[in-house]
Amino acid sequence: MVDFEFKNSYDMQDLIEIMRILRAPGGCPWDAEQTHTSIKKNLIEETYEVIEAINKDDKELMCEELGDLLMQVVFHAQMEEDNGTFVFNDITDGICKKLIERHPHIFGQVSISGVDDVLTNWDAIKRKSKGQKTTTQSMNSVPRELPALMRATKLQKKAADVGFDWSDVSGALDKLEEEIAELRAAIGNNDCENMTEELGDVLFSAVNVSRFIKTDAEEALTAASDKFLARFTKVESLSQERNIDMKSSSIEELDKLWDEAKALE
Repeated sequence: MVDFEFKNSYDMQDLIEIMRILRAPGGCPWDAEQTHTSIKKNLIEETYEVIEAINKDDKELMCEELGDLLMQVVFHAQMEEDNGTFVFNDITDGICKKLIERHPHIFGQVSISGVDDVLTNWDAIKRKSKGQKTTTQSMNSVPRELPALMRATKLQKKAADVGFDWSDVSGALDKLEEEIAELRAAIGNNDCENMTEELGDVLFSAVNVSRFIKTDAEEALTAASDKFLARFTKVESLSQERNIDMKSSSIEELDKLWDEAKALE
């Protein structure tokens, strides 16, 4: 057993020290053998669990999940301290400097008139600090690893900032209908490769529509999935109540149950 001071309350430095002990020789063999790649999915998972706590407005769960997420940050930082590249304080130093730099209306002499100015200044400072002189360079900085709908939204917003956009939602809707027609044609021609491309165009165009109606595409799709799950659950319940075998039923019969479930909402 390692020499460690047990307390009633722990702070950030304690978390860093615990992770150091776990990764050190004689510590936990599982923690010691992990790499950035081996636990990168954990970082994503913990992030979504924080989002779940926020959506549930569960403050106790949020506190716990934020701790799990913070542990992932400390875990990755400890790996690099072991490699001699950087330490946790380098992370906090970097983010503090970034926050000071990108809030010149708080820590400098810049005047603003509202939230839009804050966002405009933030983006301009970000592009300057990263040496991004063109919109293409700014677009290329959007991580490909983001959820696809989120990435599409960010790319479209950057294009819109320089005027590459429809004047209103009607143009976005027309483009969506055009892409749907092209998808139908690809399906009709049994062109598998083109089907995938055209489906992607349909989804990208749908995201464009979501921007114009000021709806988050990710949240809209999540809500649609929730609605489908609730209705399907009711359809299955109705089929069980009436001894209906869903697998052997026609789509017309199932549609009737679907309409009935919809009417019960």
